[in-house]
Amino acid sequence: QVQFVESGGGLVQPGGSLRLSCAVSGNIFNIYSMAWYRQVPGKQRELVARVSLDGTTIYANSVTGRFTISRDNAKNTVYLQMDNLKPEDTAVYYCNFAPPYESRGAWGQGTQVTVSS
Repeated sequence: QVQFVESGGGLVQPGGSLRLSCAVSGNIFNIYSMAWYRQVPGKQRELVARVSLDGTTIYANSVTGRFTISRDNAKNTVYLQMDNLKPEDTAVYYCNFAPPYESRGAWGQGTQVTVSS
């Protein structure tokens, strides 16, 4: 099963920026759209952004204009540039295949993003 290793999270002040990376194992990266998700304890995991093979992107309303998803097909890596971060962006961030193919990948441990002054 394909696995994902997320990195780049941390503690940042409101208005700050972080860049998340996701390394994807396996050789099917170039077949699926990829996505970033996030989860807050006690809440369902939510889709934050997705990027198709041709680079087309779609964002959740809450992050539009602040987050940018991208992929490097040669490196099997997905990125999430997060700017103008807000406290409500605090969550564990995960990458996986975009819906409806999440079950074809094994959820990683995610990377914690905390936005606080």
